[in-house]
Amino acid sequence: MRVAVVGHVEWIRFARVVSAPAPGGIAHSTEDWEQAGGGGGVAAIQLALLADEAHFYTALGDDELGRRSRAELEERGVHVHVTADPRPQRWAFTHIDEGGERTITTVGPKLRPRGHDESLPWDDIAEMDAVLFIAGDVDALVAARRAPVLTATTREIENLKRGAVQLDALIGSGEDEAELYHAGDLDPEPKLVVTTSGALGGWMQPGGPFVAAPVPGPREDAYGCGDSFMAGLTFALGAGLEAHDAVAFAARCGAAALTGRGVAPQSISL
Repeated sequence: MRVAVVGHVEWIRFARVVSAPAPGGIAHSTEDWEQAGGGGGVAAIQLALLADEAHFYTALGDDELGRRSRAELEERGVHVHVTADPRPQRWAFTHIDEGGERTITTVGPKLRPRGHDESLPWDDIAEMDAVLFIAGDVDALVAARRAPVLTATTREIENLKRGAVQLDALIGSGEDEAELYHAGDLDPEPKLVVTTSGALGGWMQPGGPFVAAPVPGPREDAYGCGDSFMAGLTFALGAGLEAHDAVAFAARCGAAALTGRGVAPQSISL
């Protein structure tokens, strides 16, 4: 299978702490590290573990962090198609507390790929089995619709409204107000709407509730679990699984990501 992600990258600076600091407080880290991440980056790495080829359409800052991000993604098996942005690469500071929860502060604007950018091979999208749209302009969304299966996150709801394309699946978190979707928000309506709720599982429309997958090992941290879920769902739908089975596979991807440190999707078999 060949799959693609259209999305953004953040360079993540992690710090493991007992708990995130309260207002006016100070947290002392016991471990720190850096990785290329962000929604698009995590999803692309997850798909590189699942598919024969994983392609990533993105924009990166024309600076050291942008170059480091590209190098790391390529080292992890992602085919990176990038346009250089003159703005600094977006980065984020992430606290990981003793329970494995992540608290994120992003720095700088989200750098989105643009569908009219001729330096990106948009025509190749039609040859992909599935595409996940995480961030990009309306032209990028329309270009992504050339794929036989297109999924997207509710984080980009305004561009999804303007693009007015049919989505095979729309995915969002029921625990994040910014990711809630209400029937009628998009026209045409997505074929499938999936709302995740962490350990509680989630809800499919149509389809009803689904349960969370068991965590297959000791819990490290929650960073990237939702993005791994989205990538897993995209891969499974592209492979021809029915919605219920595709969501169950995606839940396994999200649960497995809990067992890794930082940006740590895991290889899962269908």
